[in-house]
Formats: sequence, structure tokens, C-alpha cells
Amino acid sequence: QVQLVESGGGLVQAGGSLRLSCAASIRGFIIDAAGWYRQAPGKQRELVAHITRGGYTNYADSMKGRFTISRDNAKNTVNLQMNSLKPEDTAVYYCNAHVNGVNYWGQGTQVTVDS
Repeated sequence: QVQLVESGGGLVQAGGSLRLSCAASIRGFIIDAAGWYRQAPGKQRELVAHITRGGYTNYADSMKGRFTISRDNAKNTVNLQMNSLKPEDTAVYYCNAHVNGVNYWGQGTQVTVDS
């Protein structure tokens, strides 16, 4: 069974940057539309950004101008560049994607922004 594998989380100082990446675990399983979500302790999971197979994007209002979602179809990856990070961005970030017609979630990667 294919899995979504996330990487790039970690600890960063406020104002810093991180880049998250999401890839399908099995070659040949193509990531279609995909998104990044996040869940902070005690809060509901929320959409961060979404990208279609063709590259159309949309963002949650609080991330506009700071976060950029992109994809590399040749490498079959979806990425999230996060700049000007704030302590309130601290959360577990999840990749969600349609792969060969089936919806999958990644296991999540922790992002901690220290003030």
C-alpha cells in the first residue's frame, strides 16, 4: 500500500524558514491534487495550502505571503516553503493527496517555532 512520506519538519526560531516535502512511497503512484494541513495541540486540523495537478494553488488567509506550496511532477513531490515563521505556526503538519484516485494522509511532521 502506498504511503505519503513527509520530511523537513523541525525546530526553528521565530522569523526563520522551513521547507516540508511530501512524496509517495512507491514509484509509479502519481500524486494528483494535494494539500498541507496542520493541527496544533487542542485545535482542529486546518488547511494550510492546496495545489492541483496543474499547479493552481490556494492558501489559508493567515499563510498568504509567508507560505508557498509547489510541486515537482518529475520527482512526484509536493513541497511547502514556510517563511517568517511565528510561534503560532507550531503544529504537526500533514500532507494529504489523491494518489491514483485514492485519498491518503501522511503521518505528520512536527514544526516547532521558538520565540
